[in-house]
Amino acid sequence: MQLLKDKIVQDGKVLSDQVLKVDTFLNHQIDPVLMQAIGEEFATRFKDAGITQIVTIESSGIAPAMMAGLVLGVPVVFARKRKSLTLIDHLYTASVHSFTKNETNEISVSKDFVTSEDTVLLIDDFLANGQAVLGLLDIVEQAGAKLAGVGIVIEKGFQTGGTMIREKGIRVESLAIVSSLENGQVTFAEEDLSK
Repeated sequence: MQLLKDKIVQDGKVLSDQVLKVDTFLNHQIDPVLMQAIGEEFATRFKDAGITQIVTIESSGIAPAMMAGLVLGVPVVFARKRKSLTLIDHLYTASVHSFTKNETNEISVSKDFVTSEDTVLLIDDFLANGQAVLGLLDIVEQAGAKLAGVGIVIEKGFQTGGTMIREKGIRVESLAIVSSLENGQVTFAEEDLSK
C-alpha cells in the first residue's frame, strides 16, 4: 500500500534497528484519512472471506479495525488489556507479551461478542514477534470461531512473527512490510509476503 509506505518514510522515526516509531499517524495521534484508506484496503483484501466480526487488541489496533469494520459492515471487538468493574467474568482470556513495552498482559474478550457462529478477521497495527496475534488466535480458538485471516498495518519482516503465523497456514495480509531499519533507514520488502 503505497500511501502507507510514503507516510512511514515521511513521518516515521527509526529509533533503532528494531524500533519504528509511528506515533504521528498510527498509534498515538491518528491520521483519519490514512486510516480510512487502510480500512478500505483491508476490506478489499478480505471482501470474500465471509467476515462477521473483526477482533483487535487495544489500543493501536482499534482505529484500523474500526475503519475496516465500517467498510465491511461488521462489528469490531477489541481485546482489553485490563479488567474493569463491568468486564470481570464470562471471558475468553489469553496472555500476550509485548517486547516493545517489556510487559505481559492478560487480554480479555467477552464471550457475548465472539461465538462459534463468527468468521473473524484479526487486525493489528504491528506484527513483529507475533505475540499479540497468537493471543488473539487463542481467543478465536476458545470461541470456536472460524478465522478468515490476519490484517496487519506494518509488519517487521526481519522479525519472526510473520513467518511463524504463516507457517501455521494462516492468511496474513500486511499493508507494509519493513525488511530493515538498519542505519536509521526504512527499507521495504521487495516482494509482498502476504501472497
